[in-house]
Amino acid sequence: MIKLIKNLTKKDYIYALISLILIVIQVWLELKMPDFMSKVTILVESDGSKMSEILLNGLYMMLCAFGSLISTIIVGYLVANISASFSLITRKKLFEKVENLSIAEVKKFNVSSLITRTTNDITQIEMLIAMGLQLLIKAPITAVWAVSKILNKNFTWSMATLIAVLILLTVIAILTIIVVPKFKIVQKLTDKLNNSARENLTGIRVVRAFNAQDYQENKFDKVNTDLTNQQLFNQRTFSIMQPVMYLTMHTLTLSIYFIGALLIKDSILSDKITLFGDMVVFSSYAIQVIMSFLMLAVIFMILPRASVSAKRINEVLDEEITIKEGNVTKSKEKGTVEFKNVSFKYPDAEEYLLENISFKANKGETVAFIGSTGSGKSTLINLIPRFYDATDGQVLVDNINVKDYKLESLYNKLGYVSQKAVMFDASVSDNVSYGNNGKKKTKEEIKKAIEVSLAKEFVEKLDDKYESHIAQSGTNISGGQKQRLSIARAIARNPEIYIFDDSFSALDYKTDSLLRKNLKKYTKDATILIVAQRIGTIMNADKIIVLDEGKCVGIGTHKELLKTCEVYKQIALSQLSKEELENE
Repeated sequence: MIKLIKNLTKKDYIYALISLILIVIQVWLELKMPDFMSKVTILVESDGSKMSEILLNGLYMMLCAFGSLISTIIVGYLVANISASFSLITRKKLFEKVENLSIAEVKKFNVSSLITRTTNDITQIEMLIAMGLQLLIKAPITAVWAVSKILNKNFTWSMATLIAVLILLTVIAILTIIVVPKFKIVQKLTDKLNNSARENLTGIRVVRAFNAQDYQENKFDKVNTDLTNQQLFNQRTFSIMQPVMYLTMHTLTLSIYFIGALLIKDSILSDKITLFGDMVVFSSYAIQVIMSFLMLAVIFMILPRASVSAKRINEVLDEEITIKEGNVTKSKEKGTVEFKNVSFKYPDAEEYLLENISFKANKGETVAFIGSTGSGKSTLINLIPRFYDATDGQVLVDNINVKDYKLESLYNKLGYVSQKAVMFDASVSDNVSYGNNGKKKTKEEIKKAIEVSLAKEFVEKLDDKYESHIAQSGTNISGGQKQRLSIARAIARNPEIYIFDDSFSALDYKTDSLLRKNLKKYTKDATILIVAQRIGTIMNADKIIVLDEGKCVGIGTHKELLKTCEVYKQIALSQLSKEELENE
């Protein structure tokens, strides 16, 4: 928790200091009121007292109350600023950290858990700061100050107050021990709830197509019920605290008046008024002590969950980033990609997914990768933009190891189209011009990229054409249209190297063929790397690399591989007849 609070700005610390001073003033004003009340009580009971003196002390009490009110309002405003600033800074740091995590590290935390940590967990700590900064400062000061005021008043009253305080501390300790471990469960169940809701929404078409609504409802209901039951247990357990607090407080008040009545009964006449005034003052201060613990009890209800949330946030912030960038920003060569004896295995995996892969793609060449499902094609090209790092060997871009590049410089060399076409909640133009590679894209460049990717035909039929809205994940356009816009996004970057990770799978053969011809004309000086399942997509590549169970079993052109690589020949024959292959 303290580690996170250190992120606050200098301005926030100044606000906190001002709040501390105002809270001390507020406590002093509140604790002065019983003194004036005692004077009023004595004046009322004494013969010959003047009404002006009673009214004057009453006025002082009102001024103290008003001063305390003003102080409370100012402190509330300052603390709200501090808590909002904390939320802003921490969310920003957490988001930036997640942006820099590798794919493996994101999978380690789980997407739904990262969302919960960025939203719900930070809100828990924000609530603690908003309330705790006031109560955690005010309660101890009030308790200590009030105790110092009543300490020498009467031993019997003091013992009654001490017993009440010990009862409260015991109740708070027992409840904290019972409930604190349960808050870890609550946050994990919140993760599961978010994951269940997210899974249902992203897969809504499949859910409906398979009539799985009841199954999804039952799945969600189980997690939701577990979370509800756990929360009910926590809240019911903590609900014991308030009645115990009030019972103790009222019992203490009754005890003070009962003891006071006995003392006044046995005292001489001259001491009765003084004892009565002391009893009123002691009762007020004792209530202040109990109220201080009541305020602390409120914090103890929030603190355990906020503490768990802080640990979860720190887990992400403290996670060591494995993909560390280098210092290189420029290179002499342009458009070359080379793998030198590259092997790769996922973290904690025993077996290598890729073994001893070596090849080179020269500037202007089209290099294709093909193989059966699970042969490691996508993993191989994901080593170039460093979504993962090679376990052994070197991946070179423009004759420089990718690990030596500044990540921004490396990414600016690449135009990447993922296996799953990703669309953002924005216009067509915004989706195509997405990101920054050192220059702003003009409308003409955006239109050209859309034209080259064969997306112009359907884009111009949309209501607002290039400014038409694309829904998140592209749910309002087809799979083929999403792929073409994804390809247009890469073209708009005008990079040295294009990476297409099975990015033509949703296109029909005719569109696939026309698009590749357009790309060849438009990107003749760029290097193109294509992962594909269809022979028709890659047969005209300058170089085809065949993968089988993570190993390179063939490198050559389409015609060469038909003669020399049995794996490639089998893939080709599974898609085309002998006659078609001979004609090609």
